[in-house]
Amino acid sequence: MKTDVMDVLIVGAGPTGLALGIDLARRGVDALVVEKADGLFPGSRGKGLQPRTREVFDDLGVIDAIQAAGGEYPVGMIWRDGERLGEYHMADPMEADESAPYASSWMVPQWRTQEILYARLTELGGRVEFGREVTGIAQDADGVRVRCADGTELGARYAVAADGGRSAVRRALGVAMAGRTVDPKPMLVADVRITGLDRDNWHFFATGQGPVTKDSVVLAACPLAGTEDFQVYADFPAGTEVDLSPDGVRKAVADRSHLTAEDVTEVRWASDFRPREALADRFRDGRVFLAGDAAHVHSPAGGQGLNTSVQDAYNLGWKLGAVLREGADASLLDTYEEERRPVAADMLGLTSGVHRGEVRRGEATSQLGLNYRESSLAQETRTSPDGPVLAGDRAPDGTVAGVRLFDAFRGPHWTLLALDAELPGALPGAVRVVRGPAHRTYGTGLFLVRPDGYVGWSGASGAAVPVAYLGRVGLG
Repeated sequence: MKTDVMDVLIVGAGPTGLALGIDLARRGVDALVVEKADGLFPGSRGKGLQPRTREVFDDLGVIDAIQAAGGEYPVGMIWRDGERLGEYHMADPMEADESAPYASSWMVPQWRTQEILYARLTELGGRVEFGREVTGIAQDADGVRVRCADGTELGARYAVAADGGRSAVRRALGVAMAGRTVDPKPMLVADVRITGLDRDNWHFFATGQGPVTKDSVVLAACPLAGTEDFQVYADFPAGTEVDLSPDGVRKAVADRSHLTAEDVTEVRWASDFRPREALADRFRDGRVFLAGDAAHVHSPAGGQGLNTSVQDAYNLGWKLGAVLREGADASLLDTYEEERRPVAADMLGLTSGVHRGEVRRGEATSQLGLNYRESSLAQETRTSPDGPVLAGDRAPDGTVAGVRLFDAFRGPHWTLLALDAELPGALPGAVRVVRGPAHRTYGTGLFLVRPDGYVGWSGASGAAVPVAYLGRVGLG
């Protein structure tokens, strides 16, 4: 196989593929995103961006556009027989503070998130080719060759399957995906225009008598921030063929609420699905990586699918860049599956718990507490840490000697925090250094922060970062 090919081929132009393309583009990695559809996905589907994803988008340079495009989730309102029964709070409140500036979920329809990511990718010189369907893949020790439906072939040193839950690349590789149905009832999801509903509430329409429960809610209509649309969703009995036509959507709304079919003035997009959870047996096959829904499929409850997928890309991007541009050992890429598969497995359990009403949205779904403490890249060498932040943890925001830490972390580099600590004797020039006194969140010591905002290595004052560690991550 020839080696004069692109660095990375990304299959799928959803949030995962676009976020990965952005991260690689800013690292000077030659990458191409291919997408079988003729354009970006048109519907809302996922709409909630968790606090950790907002931090990722801050680093990738799209947070201002994301903030402008979205809004806070509205308070729920329960309806029965055309009467308002009262408010319903779906999530536990979370307050922003210095360490976590984005405390709540932020609503942005998926189609708008993808538009923002696509614009950022092209701004950085990244490329997306639409109408390129992948039908096969082969690889050897030197690279990957992908076959397309139009008869063309594409070569790359590495490939990433970000082509969704029915991933053609995953199937071509023969990677199994074990899972189960979370709920046998098919669900209608549609983006519609509705008259007669205020946009200050997320509307839930209940049937029956007595207390309102998850099972008694037969229709929900959520005003999509930054648009004139509502996202409507409704469960149907198991075995039902959901009518996705405009008239079918209008009938579902009229049958399950006090609204009439005519109140649904436009149906912009509609889909149906069966909530399920599934996890790929492995996230890597040679030179091919699985990311996003190609690696894990979630119930939409709790808004974890898109967010977990974006963070797959964020984890993989800097590692590919380090191997392809910084001279890191290729074994660094093994840590992608090592770190991300356990997180995805945990998120599957969480989303199913939210779907069943066993877990409240809020701190549990923010993804701020996820860590890689068990990773081989997490080296905590302090014998008596005096703060809660350890190697493998997310590096919190804060201010050190007048420098905002998220400003210091922003970009494709590593950062060393020296808090009431002497610097190591030798440090690579590619590492940005921030020095200051003991910090109320971190305590004291040396914290080497990875490009994806997690602490990789931590040591006491004056401790040297191991040469082997620096070489492994491309800093040696």
